[in-house]
Amino acid sequence: MTSASAVQFAAVPIRMGVYERPAPAPVMGMWNSDPFKVDSGQATSGSTVMEADNKFDSRAYIQQLETSRMKLAQLEQELQRARQQGAYANGNLGDSTLGFTGAMDPGIAAFEIDYNNWVVEQNRHTAELRSALQGQTTELELQMLVETGLSNYEHLFRIKAMAANSDVFYIMSGMWKTPAERFFLWIGGFRPSEVLKILSPQLEPLAEPQQMAVGGLQHTSTQAEDALSQGMEKLQQNLAETLTAAADPFGPHDGYMLQMATAVDKLKELVGFADHLRQTTLQQMHKILTPRQAARGLLALGDYFHRLRTLSQLWVARPREAVIS
Repeated sequence: MTSASAVQFAAVPIRMGVYERPAPAPVMGMWNSDPFKVDSGQATSGSTVMEADNKFDSRAYIQQLETSRMKLAQLEQELQRARQQGAYANGNLGDSTLGFTGAMDPGIAAFEIDYNNWVVEQNRHTAELRSALQGQTTELELQMLVETGLSNYEHLFRIKAMAANSDVFYIMSGMWKTPAERFFLWIGGFRPSEVLKILSPQLEPLAEPQQMAVGGLQHTSTQAEDALSQGMEKLQQNLAETLTAAADPFGPHDGYMLQMATAVDKLKELVGFADHLRQTTLQQMHKILTPRQAARGLLALGDYFHRLRTLSQLWVARPREAVIS
């Protein structure tokens, strides 16, 4: 297969209307725990009885504090075991999201299963790419592996779109990703221009037409990202102004809910645009590169995400003795 020639790019047309900001999360309730109570007992007329009662009260109070301390230590141990046993979904409690408890949406539950399977398949495919590049693999075989890798990412974007229809805030928050991956999150996923920066050194040497094409793709991706980021800011600003402009903050919430529904629809559009940009960037890189270069790029991308997940696992499993003094 011959090397790909230069590819002309035009800025991705993205039209966005007036966006409104998603409603801020409700304030989380305070922990509700009963205060320590020490029975003072009935008053007696004798000083000896009073002293005995005071001593009894002090011992009961100290014993209660000690019992509470032991319960807290036990709770910490249980939480630690839960983390190690995978009871946390990517570092978060499976039955509690940002302080709100309740049954998980069936669409989100299905997505988590699909996404975990996708990660397994992605790791397997990355290992196949590494083995193929180290061996005597033909260009046709590499091309088939590259097309399989692109299909895997397309599948990811499809299941994300279905999950966003169930709960777009879940996708936007990155709850389905590991902590290190969430640190680089941009509108529910990776930022295409940053991925291009990471991959470019792994693709060298590039022919001059390829360098020009990659540079054009980088510029186009950055422009599209800026447009989407501005749309997100407008969405946040408009909804914030709507919520704070109400004359009666204790009045009915019908207006809030209408604005919230509109914001959710716009947010789904933004996530869809962002994933389309991610998918388009991968497809255009495939057109620019030779099969061997594209295989090296997908290998570098797979290794990058795998290392982020590994870093998160190491962070979660770190020693916790220093946390409690």
